[in-house]
Parts: sequence; structure tokens; C-alpha cells
Amino acid sequence: MNIDLTDTTSAQINTTLVKARRSIGSPAVGMVLTLVIVTDEGNHYDALKAASEASKEHPSRILVVVRRPGRSPRDRAMARLDAEVRVGSDSGTGETVLLRLHGELASHAYSVVLPLLLPDAPVVVWWPEDPPEHPSDDMLGTLGQRRITDAAAAEDPLATLAQRGETYAPGDTDLSWTRLTPWRSVLAAGLDQQSAKVLSAVVEGEGYNPSAELLSSWLAERLKVKVERKATEGPGITAVRMHTAQGEICLDRADGSLAELAVPGQPDRHVALHRRGTAELIAEELRRLDPDEAYASAVQYGVRKSAKGGSRGSGNGGGSSRTRTGAQAEAQPEKDTAKQSAAARKSAKAPTKRAAKK
Repeated sequence: MNIDLTDTTSAQINTTLVKARRSIGSPAVGMVLTLVIVTDEGNHYDALKAASEASKEHPSRILVVVRRPGRSPRDRAMARLDAEVRVGSDSGTGETVLLRLHGELASHAYSVVLPLLLPDAPVVVWWPEDPPEHPSDDMLGTLGQRRITDAAAAEDPLATLAQRGETYAPGDTDLSWTRLTPWRSVLAAGLDQQSAKVLSAVVEGEGYNPSAELLSSWLAERLKVKVERKATEGPGITAVRMHTAQGEICLDRADGSLAELAVPGQPDRHVALHRRGTAELIAEELRRLDPDEAYASAVQYGVRKSAKGGSRGSGNGGGSSRTRTGAQAEAQPEKDTAKQSAAARKSAKAPTKRAAKK
């Protein structure tokens, strides 16, 4: 059921939602969160499609905020709220409200969205493109327990990722990090099968890919080794190589779909490592509403290195590194190997906690 409201108010939208639920015979509210999508007219369709797919796993009220301030002074002076209410099969398993804020009202989205939030339910704010410089300080961002951005959608992904590290606040996350979950899981499993200590590592991928940069920082921070970034034609991340005294642990994905895991002393194995769509990424992020400490450590690693005056790793993209000589590395106790595996495994499992339903 689709209901169009022109020159309306938040109170009228709430009333329309209640009437629409009753008319389709589902007055009970079984939604677990409110997802606020802040986007523009050109990108709202794809974002809403992904959110609707994710709502099959997380029934939610989806509020799409589209700002249309106008170009002329007359348009900017005319404040108007238009809304499209979708309930039933047209909105996945929850409710969808498409909000178009015209004129001066575009600068007051907080006041429009606040009355439409589900009571006593967590709020997640997602910027598919063009997020604010400080998501946690943004008025809409203050409403959310989680704030989702995507550095890969920016004009300069690596500069945007660096900014995310400088402005990080608990509850922030980025889809560039979410894309790494399968990679981190497989790499942690590979370390569990090899008792040798990792001496250095190489991350191969597109030079401007923020996920490759985050993976480099994660490995350097967790394993305390030098990590080199090597630019390739992609797609995305193509390989990770971890050098040990017994040989090389290699996870190679040349085609963006099927990867090969090579561990010294064991037969090579194929691993499904396909590039996931936005709907899968959003669904994963909605499973947890607590701060992602593993992401915080990875995204702030470069900032900490810069503050200490340390040099970044070689290779296109300026991957992070922490240097130790081979003699120093071999002199470390064997327990370092177990610490590496445990740290990687704990971090890889971090995003699996599900959000509690209302």
C-alpha cells in the first residue's frame, strides 16, 4: 500500500501509518529498529532497495530523508514536507516513509525525523553517499546508536577513510570494513592452522580501495608486523600474503569470486569469497548495535602512526606498517604466535552479535 502526502506534517504521517497498518490487518508493531537513510534524489532508489532487502532479516521502520533546498531564493524560502508512506508488500517486512524536505525545511531534518522514530527501539543512521565530516556530531547522527558510512562511494576514498579515523566516535562504522568480514574470517582460520610466527605481510588490491587499506591496518595492528600495500588492477582486494619461517600463507582471489587458501604443509583449498551487495552489508551491520572495537582500532591505526611520526608502508595507497627486523621477530617467544591467532580470531568474530528484538 502506497499513500502520497503533500505539504504534510510528522503528526499526519504517524496517523497515516497507524491507519495503513489497520487497513491491511496488521496493527501489531513487530519492528526491531528504525533505519534512517540520508541521501539525495538520485541515489535514494538503490539505497531504499538495499534497506528493504535487509529488512527481511531485520524488520524495521525505514525513514528516507531526501533534502531539496531549492536553487533560487524563493524556493529556499518555501518550506514544505512531502511524504510517501509504504506499508505491506511494498515495504519489505516493515514500514517505509520517503520524506522530501523542501526549502528551509531541508536544514531541519532532525525535527521532522524525531517524531517518526519507533518508541523504545534503537536507531541506525546510514549515509550511502556524501556523509557529514563528523557523523557523530551531525544532528541526525546524534539520533543513532550506530552510524554507517561508505568511504568507497567518495571521490577520494583513502582521504575519506583517513577522515573517518580522525573523527571516529563509538558507534561509527563503514561499509568498507564490513566488506572485510569474509577476508578476516578466512585469514584468522589460516593462522589457526599454522604454528609459525608471521614476520611480515603484503596486501594486494586496487590502489584506491579503502577496504584494502583497512585490511592492512588490521593486520599490522593485530600481528604487530610490517604490512606492505601493493597496487593491482583488482577487482577490490586480490590477495593477502603472510610470510613465516615455514613458508607463505596466501589467500589469493584473482576473479572477485573464488579464492585459494595456501598454508605451508597443507593442500591448497578453494574458498567462496564473492563480492557482496549493499543489502548483505547493511544486514550484517544491523546485527550489532554496540561499538565495533575492531573497526575502531583499524581505522585509527593510521592516525596513531601519524601522531607518532612513523612512516607508512610502501606501495600504492600508503598502507600501514610497524617495522621489526627479522632477528627481533625470531627472538620473540613462541607464545606470540598463539597471541596473533587469538587476536585475529577474536577480531574476525566481532560482527556476529545480533541486535536484540524489541
